[in-house]
Amino acid sequence: MKLCRAQRFRFAIRDLIYPGLDLHTRNRASLCCFWRKGARDVLDAGSGNGYFSWLAYQSGASVTGLNIEAAQVEKARAYLIEYHHADPARLRFEHYNLYDLATENRRFDEIICYEVLEHLSRDQEVVEHFFRLLKPGGVLHVCCPHRLHPRHQAEVLDVNEAGGHVRAGYTEREYCELLEPVGFKLEQFTGIGPKSLCLADKFLRAIRNKAGDFLALPLFPLLLPLVWFARMNPPMPFSLYVRAVKQSEAAMGQ
Repeated sequence: MKLCRAQRFRFAIRDLIYPGLDLHTRNRASLCCFWRKGARDVLDAGSGNGYFSWLAYQSGASVTGLNIEAAQVEKARAYLIEYHHADPARLRFEHYNLYDLATENRRFDEIICYEVLEHLSRDQEVVEHFFRLLKPGGVLHVCCPHRLHPRHQAEVLDVNEAGGHVRAGYTEREYCELLEPVGFKLEQFTGIGPKSLCLADKFLRAIRNKAGDFLALPLFPLLLPLVWFARMNPPMPFSLYVRAVKQSEAAMGQ
């Protein structure tokens, strides 16, 4: 695929704001500190615009990003592989429904699943697939809305699984109930998204919804320091991260 001049111009502009104006997405990048580094096989389950796939690739991994939206897959390929010249042998994006992982046979050292499970009614089924696809000792990184946050408590849920949230999120106990019966050992819980960041993102989102991204853009640099200095484990986090390890059969039998 050869990019035309117009595409290259658009991507050059995109470089200035990638991964976008969403402050919470940028805050989730802080969770990279819990990832492994160096050569390894990583599955990004629900890759969105490819941002976390790109970060994992830059850390040395070979990454497969799965996305249910074909348009996002093509856009990520064009931007990161064609424009930024990522090695296609180490970074690939595929149009994929996570419910279809039952037929998947590839194995991975790590799986990243950020802000995805809250969209899936059959979350238990999906995490069972994750467990099977991980190598022994492999790590699952999950980040979802914290169910007790007022923003998520007030949200109208998408009972038809049409793209919205089918549940308000998870608490630590609910993560345990979801992941431990499958065989995962939960090693780390971390809350992200302090009140200051939530208020800033809410303000910026209101401007974007009313006036568009172009008019919100001048405000964006002023709010970025709230991302840079956002502390982990605030009293009421916006999102909750868990690091879960696939134990070996010997360890599970002990």
